[in-house]
Amino acid sequence: MTGDRPEGDEPPAPEPVADRYYRGVISRVYYGSDSGTLRSEATGREYRFKFPFVEIVGPIPRVDGLREGMAVGFDLGWTSKGIRVTLIRVYD
Repeated sequence: MTGDRPEGDEPPAPEPVADRYYRGVISRVYYGSDSGTLRSEATGREYRFKFPFVEIVGPIPRVDGLREGMAVGFDLGWTSKGIRVTLIRVYD
C-alpha cells in the first residue's frame, strides 16, 4: 500500500489533451500531381496542399498513406499562391 489510497484503487486516467490544430477531412488526393484538398470541419471550406510543402505528423509518416475521408488535424500558412495547408496531423 502506498500513500493514502487503498490497494487496487488506481487514480483516474488523465483527460486527453486537445491539440491546437484545425479539424478536417481529406477530400481528394491526387497522387499524379502530388497534391490534394481537405475540408474544414468547422467551416466546410476546402484547402489545398502540395506534397513537397506539407509536413505529415502522426502514425502515417508519408503522404502516400493519406486516404479520402480520413479525419485529420491541420494547420495553415500563407504562400505566394494564397493560403495552403502546411501541416497535416493524422490521428488514426
